[in-house]
Amino acid sequence: MTREIPTNRRQFQRAVDDLKARHRDNSDNPGSHQCQRCRRCYHCMFTTDSEDCFSCTYCRECVRCSGCTQCTECEDCHGCSYCVKSRHCSDSSYLIFSESCSGCVFCFGCVGLVDKEFHILNEPFSRDEYFRIVGELKKEFGIRDR
Repeated sequence: MTREIPTNRRQFQRAVDDLKARHRDNSDNPGSHQCQRCRRCYHCMFTTDSEDCFSCTYCRECVRCSGCTQCTECEDCHGCSYCVKSRHCSDSSYLIFSESCSGCVFCFGCVGLVDKEFHILNEPFSRDEYFRIVGELKKEFGIRDR
């Protein structure tokens, strides 16, 4: 059975808008396992309070993330793990309060870095210095390790 598709611009746009509204109102999590209080999370496992995520595991309060593991309060991150309160990051791990970083590890409050590690506010630190300062910052911001 073939459905009739509107070819008039206005009717077609109305049909698209209707589809968007139904999608926005849908809270199903297809292919997900033990997702709690999530909306439109696909193929996620053990994820909570997240929205529009794909293939994430053990994430909390994330939005529009994909392929992430153990991330908390992240937005638009892809292929990241153990990140906290970070946005628009990819292929990175252990980022906190960072944005638009790619291929980075152990960065705190960094923006726009690529392939960097042990940075705070885009400045490099030795491994020991980094963990000492970040320990203080985590206390100040009330960030606990999982």
